[in-house]
Amino acid sequence: MYIRQMFAQKPCVFSIECFPPKQVENYEKMQKTLLRMGQLHPDFISVTYGAGGSAGGVSSVDIAAFLKNQVGVEPLAHLICMGSDRQSMTDTCDKLFANGVQNILALRGDRSPLRAESPDFAHASDLAAFLRAHYGSFGISGACYTEGHPEADTLAEDVENLKKKAEAGVSHLITQLFFDNSKYYRFLNLARKHGVDLPVSAGIMPIVKKNQIERTVALSSASLPAAFTKMVARYQDDEAALYEAGIEYAVNQIRDLIEGGADGIHLYAMNNADVAEKIYSGIRDLL
Repeated sequence: MYIRQMFAQKPCVFSIECFPPKQVENYEKMQKTLLRMGQLHPDFISVTYGAGGSAGGVSSVDIAAFLKNQVGVEPLAHLICMGSDRQSMTDTCDKLFANGVQNILALRGDRSPLRAESPDFAHASDLAAFLRAHYGSFGISGACYTEGHPEADTLAEDVENLKKKAEAGVSHLITQLFFDNSKYYRFLNLARKHGVDLPVSAGIMPIVKKNQIERTVALSSASLPAAFTKMVARYQDDEAALYEAGIEYAVNQIRDLIEGGADGIHLYAMNNADVAEKIYSGIRDLL
């Protein structure tokens, strides 16, 4: 099923994100995690980009195929412009198509010394246009930032760029993680005023470990509301308490979003089935 069809059938679409293990020997554990996540009946599970091969990791194609054909959950496979050219993109798309994958998340990808700039796809909209032209059977999703892309001068400028994605074929958006719901509502209001009427899934990451504070929160550049910073200050040195407080914060955040009319909830569960299950238990009555 196409993700765009899911939004036409229910008021709030629930999805989870996973990432391929870097070591092949961890693939069996990953499969067990995905089977547990599948029991939560998410509408789809997105798979971050992982090339596998020489790096020794499991490819996102393998994970997407497992979700589609073994778990019975629709996968959303990430594809990135960085490090890719037309031929390598074609090869990956052919593999995804052969495995029955119907939905692609088109991303530029973070700039990194480890990946060269793409000679064929400068922006995610270029990749989306390529997919629409050569793989018309794929549904295409895109990313957005509630507080604007770090490289955009203003949020309004970034929202205007989302119109280019829509014109290129993107039919659904997923936000980068955020902790302040007021930023999501402001972004959504601005997007609608600028004519961006695509359904938007709100990206939520429960912060349940101290290293997430130091790494994920610092790199996300998301605003940190007072309630969040107080939680971190109070529990960051108590592992068990931080876990419970982080779950509670995310559940409350998601419940507010669903009640506020969010099109979808996208859970960045960090391959942790326990976290996904606890979050789902706290919101299932609203889904």
